[in-house]
Amino acid sequence: MPEDRTTRTQPMTQSKTGSLVETAKTLIIAVLIAVGIRTVAFEPFFIPSGSMIPSLLIGDYLFVAKYSYGYSRYSLPFGLDLFSGRIFARAPQRGDVVVFKWPGDTGTNYIKRLIGLPGDTIEVRDANLYINGTLVPRVAVPGPQGRTYDEQQRSIMQSYIETLPNGKQHTIQHAVDRPLNESFPECPAPEERCAYTVPDGMYFMMGDNRDNSSDSRVPVDMGGVGPLPAVNLVGRAEFIFFSTDGSAALWEPWKWPFAVRYSRLFNGIK
Repeated sequence: MPEDRTTRTQPMTQSKTGSLVETAKTLIIAVLIAVGIRTVAFEPFFIPSGSMIPSLLIGDYLFVAKYSYGYSRYSLPFGLDLFSGRIFARAPQRGDVVVFKWPGDTGTNYIKRLIGLPGDTIEVRDANLYINGTLVPRVAVPGPQGRTYDEQQRSIMQSYIETLPNGKQHTIQHAVDRPLNESFPECPAPEERCAYTVPDGMYFMMGDNRDNSSDSRVPVDMGGVGPLPAVNLVGRAEFIFFSTDGSAALWEPWKWPFAVRYSRLFNGIK
C-alpha cells in the first residue's frame, strides 16, 4: 500500500514543480519586457513640485519618451556605466519639456523646459527673457483666468503666453509684485545681472513657474541645475496619463474619484 501511494503522488509533485517553474519564467519574462520598455521607449514620472506651473501641476503623472534624444548611461536602470556619450543621439528642440538627471545627484530626476541651445546667449532683464540679444515676446493671459494667488509666496501670479524663436508657444507665470531672478551661473557677482552664453554640449533649462524654479539660472552648488550636460538628458515629456489634486489619502478610497483631475487626463504636453 505505501508503494501505491508513492506511485500516485509522484506525478502530482512533478506537476506542481513544473507549474512553479513556468510561473517563474513568465514573471521573469514580464519583468524583462517592462524593463526593456522603460529603458528604450516610455517611462512614467510623477511631478512632486510646482516649478513647471501652469504647464504641469503637482500630482501630474506623465510618460516620457526615452528615445527622443537617443540613449546615454542614464537611460539604463541605475545609470549603469556601460558606454560613454549618447547613442542614436538626436538634438533636443528649444521649448521641449525635458526630464533629466540633476547634475548635483544623478540619482535625482528633474523636469524643466529647454530654453537655451549650445552657443545661445541667455539674459533675463526686467523679468523679460532675451535669447541672443532678442526679446522673447510674451502676451499676458487676459482676465481672471490669467491670475492666481500663490499662498506659499504670498504673491499674485500672472500668466503669459511666451513664444520662443522657433515659434513654439507655452504658458509661463511669475509674480507681479516682486523681481525675478535675473542672475545666472558664473556672473561676476551674485547680485549683478548678466548675459550667459551656453557652453558647447550643454543646455539652458528654465521652469515655467519663473519665480519658483531652481533651474539653470542657479548654480548646482546652490541647489540649481546650472548648464546641463547633454549626457544627462533622459527624454521628452509627452503626455499626462493621470493627475490627482492630493485631497484623497491612500486610506480614503471613497474620496479617490473626487481627487482626480479628469480634465488633465491624456493631455499632451506643450
